[in-house]
Amino acid sequence: MKKDLGVNPYLFPMPTLMINTYNEDNTVDSMMMAWGGICAGNMVALNLEREHKTCANLKNRKAFTISVPDVAHLKEADFLGIASANKMPDKFARSGLHAEKSEKADAPIVTEFPLTVECKVVSMEEINGDYHVLGEIVGVLAEESVLDEKGKVDAAKLNAFVFDQFRNGYYAIGEKVGQAWHSGAGLMKGEQG
Repeated sequence: MKKDLGVNPYLFPMPTLMINTYNEDNTVDSMMMAWGGICAGNMVALNLEREHKTCANLKNRKAFTISVPDVAHLKEADFLGIASANKMPDKFARSGLHAEKSEKADAPIVTEFPLTVECKVVSMEEINGDYHVLGEIVGVLAEESVLDEKGKVDAAKLNAFVFDQFRNGYYAIGEKVGQAWHSGAGLMKGEQG
């Protein structure tokens, strides 16, 4: 029997995404978030509370990168989600991480994170006091160490982790348990598992 849990944002898994922007003084700002993802073939969507420093940076620079953090850098990623750049302007420097400028967007690339999506802001809409940001993907960069023999990202090699909204936990991902658009194909023909 199912129990009613009320109105909560309970979906699992939630991605852990690092949103990287430049501050007015060209220093790096990076924040971890979970309320975002792909919304079209070349677009990403972010839902951000308006008081984040990142929102001001998005308005000013019209660009950002999204990094997928790996388990090896979970501590630094979590810190960047806890610390507020409004209260701790040097939070990126304190993380011990490093960044270089993107060639395709006016935003930083965090060198330690294995996967980066470069984006330009298409729109920022304020809804209920928060910002809904649409970004156009203008490039994707991946460390060779996370690619398979065909040059595609291997989820197991990426060693990413996801966020659990139910218990505020992080969980490593990577074990492949099926093939998309194939594992259920037998049901199209009426076959039973």
